This record gives sequence, structure tokens and C-alpha cells, in this order.
Amino acid sequence: MKPMDRRLFLAAAGASAALPFAARAEAPAARWTVRASLPWAVQEIYCAVSGGRIVMAGGLRRPARVTEIEDRTGIYDPVADVWTEGPRLPQPRHHPMLIAGSDGTVFALGGYGRSEAGDWTGMTDVWAMEADGWREAGRMPEPLCETVGVELEGRLHLVTGRSPGTANGQWNDQVDVDTHRVFIPGEGRWEEARPCPMARNSAAGAVLDGALWVAGGRTVNGGGSGRLDRYDPVGDRWDTLAPIPPSPITGQQVGGGLAMAAVDGRLVAFGGEWFAPGGGGVFAETWIYDPDADHWVAGPAMRTPRHGLAAAAVDGVVYAVAGGEVVSGGRAGGVVEALVP
Repeated sequence: MKPMDRRLFLAAAGASAALPFAARAEAPAARWTVRASLPWAVQEIYCAVSGGRIVMAGGLRRPARVTEIEDRTGIYDPVADVWTEGPRLPQPRHHPMLIAGSDGTVFALGGYGRSEAGDWTGMTDVWAMEADGWREAGRMPEPLCETVGVELEGRLHLVTGRSPGTANGQWNDQVDVDTHRVFIPGEGRWEEARPCPMARNSAAGAVLDGALWVAGGRTVNGGGSGRLDRYDPVGDRWDTLAPIPPSPITGQQVGGGLAMAAVDGRLVAFGGEWFAPGGGGVFAETWIYDPDADHWVAGPAMRTPRHGLAAAAVDGVVYAVAGGEVVSGGRAGGVVEALVP
């Protein structure tokens, strides 16, 4: 090789070797970023996506140890990064399950309300949101709260949660259930599907690859569970897959009060709380699940640890909305964070 040729060769080789390195160096690491906060503090909420906007409603907060149940509706525009207030619920509710139907109609199902029996009275109302208010759209066969709710093939699925035992007014009146009920919008009709393999409450759900996924949750006696169950609507069959790992920081099992969304062919689960003698804590961890590998990997931690928060995915971005910032009901917040996995 002539001297000049060799210099040209080395220069070209150096440039080609530098390009991948530069690309790797410039690629930003995935992280949660702060978005516009919900204008009011709240926890124990769910949300739905309709027309590219995130809708949440209800929830609770406990200033000065007094339970306040919310009736406000918040609508978030991710493009403008702006919240607006929508129509108020007909009655205050905490833990109302919000699901968007196949036509974009947002439904609020069940949740707890206040009655003479207490602040944790399971309700059976089904409401549909319209521009000027919420209208009655049916009734649930029985109260089902702290449940998982998704839309799948035009039907609204409610899976697991808590239903009244011998009474219906206080949290301890409710029992963990494996219930799986399906609501057909427009008909006001309910069907039963195969129960979930494990009864629990405060799990998280999402739809991925035409299946319903239920992750985490907890039981009163057993604490948090990382369990992952997948429901096939065609075969009316459940399969149990790799569980969410325990927190490497606390050693506690991620379980109750977490949130989850599906994006880019993966599940993204985050947040939750655990209880321990003398206290407990709130998780900041994010876990990302690859269904092809049946494997969870750690993602970036949320900037603000939370439980009882809502999750949504819009245009490839996952949003974590509001939630409790300390274990149990002590401090609700309005923080919103976004993640591109």
C-alpha cells in the first residue's frame, strides 16, 4: 500500500469507528421528565385515553386525617401539556375505574362513595362522560372496587379487586376477589368470564398483543404480589408468567397500588406501596416487561415515588399521574411525569 493510500485508509477507518461511538454517546438515557401537574392533589385514581387526551376523575385526599372524596374530572392534552377541568362526577368517588370504550366514550365504573355506613361504601354506578356531564350508562351486578379495568375488543373488562363481605361501608368490610366481569357498552349488559387465577386488590392492567395483562396487586393477609397473569379472550384462558421482581433497594415486593401501561410492545409498571410494622414506604421503581422473553428489567426510577397513581400511554409516551407520595393516605400530590421507554 502506498503511503498516501495508507493514510487515507487509516483516516477512513478511524472515522467509521468513531461514528458508532459518537452515536452511542449522544443517545440520551431514558428518564422520567416533569410535565404540567394536575391542578389539584389526589390519589387512588385511574385514567383513560380518549382522542389523544388523558381523562381522570374522582379520588381522595386526607388533609388533617379527614377523608375528602373528590368529584372533579381532569383532562390532559399531552401535546399542549395543559390540564383542563371536565364535568364533575354525579357524586364524589374514590377508586372509580375509568375505561375508554372502542368509540372513545369514557366510562366511570363503581368505586367507593360515602354513605351512612362509611367512606368506603362500594358503589355499582356506571357513568359515561359527555361534553356537558356524566350520564347513567348502566349498573354493575355487584360492587367491585380497587379493580383492574381495560377495553378489549369493544368490551370493558373488570378483573380482581374488592367486594363487600357481610357489610359495605368501611375498608375492612371488603374482601379480595378473583371476579372477572365484562360490560357491553350500549346494551347495558354484563357477562362473566373466567376468574383471575389469584384474588387480589390494587393490581394494574393493560392490553398488549390482544391479551389482558394483570400485574402486581396485594392481599390483606399476604401483602404485595409481583404476580403477572395474562388473559386470552379467544380461549377464555389465563396463563401465569414471570413476576415483577422485588425492589433491589428496599427488598420489598412491588405489588399494591402500582400503575401500568403498554407501549412499544412492552409493559411498563411503576410505583406502589408496601406496609411494614411501624410504617412502610412508596416505590420509585419502574419495571419493563418483554413478552417475547417473559422477562422484566429495571427501568429509570420515577422522580417522585407514588402509589394510587394513574397510568396512560399516548403516542409512545407513558404518563404517571398524581398519586400518594407517602404510604397510605397521608399526602396526595398532583405530580405528572412522562417516560419514553
